[in-house]
Amino acid sequence: MELNNNTEVSARQGVLLTTEKSWDGGMAEDSEKVAVAFYLSAQELKVEVEGPYHGDPAPSAPAGELDGLWRYEVAELFLLGAEGHYLEIELGPHGHYLILHLSGIRQVRRTLKPTHCSTRITDSRWQGTLTLALDHSILPFTHVNAYAIHGLGTKRRYLSAFPVPGESPDFHQPRYFACLFSSLTR
Repeated sequence: MELNNNTEVSARQGVLLTTEKSWDGGMAEDSEKVAVAFYLSAQELKVEVEGPYHGDPAPSAPAGELDGLWRYEVAELFLLGAEGHYLEIELGPHGHYLILHLSGIRQVRRTLKPTHCSTRITDSRWQGTLTLALDHSILPFTHVNAYAIHGLGTKRRYLSAFPVPGESPDFHQPRYFACLFSSLTR
């Protein structure tokens, strides 16, 4: 799968993804689309998120690392690297994050800590930035997907830059991520 028109590649090897679809391919409402960008340098990976704030209840834990963050309002970036290793980077509007290095489908190898993480809610929108020192063992990144989750109960919404198949939302399907290689080397 090649990156499509909801993805842009900048001169500094940045990629912008927009969660324009539901997880299974339906169209997302304009009012719920989230932009997830990432930038690579020799030493770090920077992730930026910007989107609507839906006002879902905040986690009761203080800001910082939170296992199970996907149960709350969140944006997620998945980056597939070498030999099936991938990163799952989650960022919530209240300053919570979760960064997992996986060595296969749902096989958590370790959690990682960002060197910087900040979020800000302004009126009905939120922004977040997360910086991570690069782990060169999983480079180069070859495929990518971004997701956003919000809502409660039957109104829970799972959005995706590149849809994935299945009976229910399952973001751990790297074979459906978009290919980065050809777009970053043009």
